[in-house]
Amino acid sequence: MKTHLIKLSVLAALAGPLAVHAAGVTDAMIEAGTKSTGDVLTWGMGQQGQRFSPLTQINTKTVRRLTPAWSFSFGGEKQRGQESQPLIYNGRMFVTASYSRIYALDVKTGAKLWKYEHRLPENIMPCCDVINRGAALYDNLVIFATLDAQLVALDQETGEVVWKEKIDDYAAGYSNTAAPLIAKGLLLTGVSGGEFGIVGRVEARNPRTGQLVWSRPTVEGHMGYKYDKDGNPIPNGVSGTTNKTWPGELWKTGGAATWLGGTYDPKTGLAYFGTGNPAPWNSHLRPGDNLYSSSTVAIDVETGQIKWHYQTTPHDGWDFDGVNEFVTFDMDGKRYGGKADRNGFFYVIDANNGKLQNAFPFVKKITWASSIDLKTGRPNYIEEGRPGDPTKGETGKKGKSVFSAPSFLGGKNQMPMAYSPKSKLFYVPANEWGMEIWNEPISYKKGAAYLGAGFTIKALNEDYIGALRAIDPKSGKIVWEAKNNAPLWGGVMTTAGDLVFYGTPEGYLKALDAKTGKELWKFQTGSGVVAPPITWQDGDTQYVAVVSGWGGAVPLWGGDVARRVNFLEQGGSVWVFKLSSL
Repeated sequence: MKTHLIKLSVLAALAGPLAVHAAGVTDAMIEAGTKSTGDVLTWGMGQQGQRFSPLTQINTKTVRRLTPAWSFSFGGEKQRGQESQPLIYNGRMFVTASYSRIYALDVKTGAKLWKYEHRLPENIMPCCDVINRGAALYDNLVIFATLDAQLVALDQETGEVVWKEKIDDYAAGYSNTAAPLIAKGLLLTGVSGGEFGIVGRVEARNPRTGQLVWSRPTVEGHMGYKYDKDGNPIPNGVSGTTNKTWPGELWKTGGAATWLGGTYDPKTGLAYFGTGNPAPWNSHLRPGDNLYSSSTVAIDVETGQIKWHYQTTPHDGWDFDGVNEFVTFDMDGKRYGGKADRNGFFYVIDANNGKLQNAFPFVKKITWASSIDLKTGRPNYIEEGRPGDPTKGETGKKGKSVFSAPSFLGGKNQMPMAYSPKSKLFYVPANEWGMEIWNEPISYKKGAAYLGAGFTIKALNEDYIGALRAIDPKSGKIVWEAKNNAPLWGGVMTTAGDLVFYGTPEGYLKALDAKTGKELWKFQTGSGVVAPPITWQDGDTQYVAVVSGWGGAVPLWGGDVARRVNFLEQGGSVWVFKLSSL
């Protein structure tokens, strides 16, 4: 696939702001992760995505004294969903907001230092709200992606554009909402747009210039490329084997978008990207497993080659996706990855070779499969749980409708979980809901929605939808849970102070005891929290921050569930907390 580049005067830009600044964020600093507690340099609070902090000043005994230090409003009428994780470096907070905006704030006072607002075309077609999940830091740059599928690198001090590159054509359905990943000196990004028949891929760029280094498609049959110093593409091997698991022509518009971004583990040297649903949703049009959709792919960062893959939902017919984060951790002397998939199963996979170690449900109701075969790694399907073939229906316009759980919004969706090496537990924001789903005829048209299915989301319980669950990856047991009336749609953070922080759509940032799940503190932010919290220490003070602003996919796609929570108000702000004096 040819990637179109915007030719900018990169050398002139680099000779300007970068030349006069002191050394900025380095690979060594990024790889140090949470060992450096005075900053937050990456999405996931470390390349591995554990979202664990060793800080202990705020703990189970002191958290009751947590109080606001400052708050900043994103302003204007551009509210909608706010899913961003802030970054902290050199006295600044860098935080993105809806509609492809980014702010630099004074980390002590919340004063705005600069703002960049990307100019978006009027006819963009984002699938799931106008959100942005965050940025990446490298050298003296802050880099983020935009809804119209561009990458923008700004000078950290001034907010001036240093380089800008086009990822792909927004008119064909491409977009981008994920925070980029820095690994081994490269900027790694994915693409969004699986509901428009795009072709998923992972790309590596020079973070200082935006120049492409390699591109790896995540749909079997497409050619990968590496790029020479002039930006010319050089074939770098086809992904998989053409037509092996994609009979016919649908692989050419096969989806598998890598829309959440990736994680990286220096111990394995691999980057891990989840891939989205195959396109279209109507699985009867595309027999086969449809690699590499609904999978985790492990990519050699230096070469762009897929070293292993694990497919969580072969021949996905429910939009279960597979894009959720792959979080690496140590267990029994080996390096594993944990993944809470949208399909309702939690997977423990060898991070070096992709071999399945364990798989178990983390939600209460699953109708599409009875279990995961630990020998083959494949699901044991419940065949009557798959929506029917429209060509076999009475009218030829609608297949047999089935009730499926989880819903396509997932047992867990974009909201990132956390892992504590102290408690050895994962903390997973789960949701209990199902859907009526049916298939319809569909054909591909560039830039048009490419589903071939209809659906209605339904709650499974009267008293709750969301549940924060502490999960033991070794035993598969749910150690404790904290139920929530509305769906959980924000991420989680855990600390060595034995705390778990997470937000709710009702507007609360909460702190629970990591061992027991007991609620110890909460604060009303004024709008729903659908973003992950962070923590850092400045001098002798530990801070906690979270972005507040209700939105995302639930109010857009949530059916009955969306009506159940339609009283929630939109917003757009970032809150920072510290301990009050005794």
